[in-house]
Amino acid sequence: MPVTKLEQMFEILKSKPKKRLVAAYAIDSHTIEAVNAAVDLGIVEGTLVGSKAEIEKVCKAEKIDISKFQIVDEADEMKATQKAVAIINEGKADFIMKGLVSTDKYMRAILDKEKGLMPPKAILSHVTVVEVPTYPKLLIVSDVAIIPAPDLPQKIAITNYVINTAGVLGIEKPKVAMIAATEQMSAGMPACVDAAIISKMCDRGQIKNAFVDGPLAMDVAIDAESVKIKKLVSPVAGDADCLVFPNIESGNVFFKTCTKFAGGELAAVVVGAKCPAVLTSRGDSSKTKTYSIALACMMSK
Repeated sequence: MPVTKLEQMFEILKSKPKKRLVAAYAIDSHTIEAVNAAVDLGIVEGTLVGSKAEIEKVCKAEKIDISKFQIVDEADEMKATQKAVAIINEGKADFIMKGLVSTDKYMRAILDKEKGLMPPKAILSHVTVVEVPTYPKLLIVSDVAIIPAPDLPQKIAITNYVINTAGVLGIEKPKVAMIAATEQMSAGMPACVDAAIISKMCDRGQIKNAFVDGPLAMDVAIDAESVKIKKLVSPVAGDADCLVFPNIESGNVFFKTCTKFAGGELAAVVVGAKCPAVLTSRGDSSKTKTYSIALACMMSK
């Protein structure tokens, strides 16, 4: 059965072996609370890298038993993040998580050519799984945080990443909508051209295990009534599982609108590296971070 609610991941993971996460510069309450919740759920073992004194202070304030975690004492933000990456490369953890470290430093450590987590020629991207009360299932969207203006090869990689994420969530043949400003084929709009190429690649079997269609405007991608009114024939329209956005602005605005205006919840992971990398905003709730940990557990090999 496909996962239709984020919390369903917890039950699935409880029946599987625990994963070990390492959290980089994990000195803030939201990160520590999220790791603590995941430990209590029985889905992970947690390593926190950061100032031990700060971690102890947070655990005392939040009444969290610090003995639940392995602590690697490192007060410097960048060095703590580099140590977390090294723990992954040493095979001592299954995935990495961002703590209070800034996103640019977190990504710099992951992208480091000598000591980072990037396989040769890999394309790093960001996948967000969004649960919106007004939509009957989860939406897997990309890229909202990493690639500003993806070119065609990057969009192909992003499409495969959302398909793979859907597979992890039990969606055997997801419906992928290549989002543009219109569902009409306009040669003057690069988003439409790239969407049409990728859709045809799927038709030809070059992209597998999914239905892919585009260009599709947002309304026809997710709203069956709009599809009916516009008389659009599509295997994806009105029932999309995945949304691939043409640029970071459109994707970022969409997912923040879902959470801030529509009461949505999310899980977010960076993909393309040697392991999943949990990347949420420093201001995200501990609940969002716990969901993201669960998603990374589902995706970890």
